[in-house]
Amino acid sequence: MIIADENVNASIINALRENKIDVISIQEDFWGIKDEAIIQLSKDMNRIILTEDKDFGEWVFAHKVKEISVIFLRYSLDETDKIKIMLLNLINQKGDLLFNKFTTVTINKIRSREI
Repeated sequence: MIIADENVNASIINALRENKIDVISIQEDFWGIKDEAIIQLSKDMNRIILTEDKDFGEWVFAHKVKEISVIFLRYSLDETDKIKIMLLNLINQKGDLLFNKFTTVTINKIRSREI
């Protein structure tokens, strides 16, 4: 379901996996590949890109990349435990509804926009 960009905190990836969410980690399996390759992988594998990288917003909204799904995490290091809870709740409640959307998750709110 998820392809985690290499900047995603390992504890977040572990929390997802502990909750039976299928996660492929770029850092573990495809270290060093470019954003374009991550986008193509997500399309080929039908996975949501999980990232802390603002560049994916640029790909979607400025470059008009279509047929991808992104969850963009915005938090500070001391908010890691809270963002894990927000993310797990989001995936468990919305699941497949997150596809074809750009979703921003903070500890205070979740915003989804159609791509």
